[in-house]
Amino acid sequence: MKSFIVFALFVAAAVAVPVYNFSGQRGAKVVRFDLNNIGVNGYDYAYETSDGKAASEVAVVKNPGSENESLEVRGFYRYVGDDGKLYRVDYIANDKGFQPSAAHLPA
Repeated sequence: MKSFIVFALFVAAAVAVPVYNFSGQRGAKVVRFDLNNIGVNGYDYAYETSDGKAASEVAVVKNPGSENESLEVRGFYRYVGDDGKLYRVDYIANDKGFQPSAAHLPA
């Protein structure tokens, strides 16, 4: 439970910090931020910035109270690359590790 609260505080702090571009000028603004269901059984959040970046994540405790209890996280993040294209990475993170999938990643 404490780890979920700490995580929520870090996410809130990160979103609250102004975003600057490489020249030191203020850049993107957070246009949407949702933080829901932070608790013992998991959490979910989503955000989007004015420059096209976005992320969403949902975590669920699998096998609660058992010897095999674990956290499974599913989500995505997207960003605009240096080439101007929009990239999206979907992922699952669980007892099998971090498993990203995207058209631009090697198979």
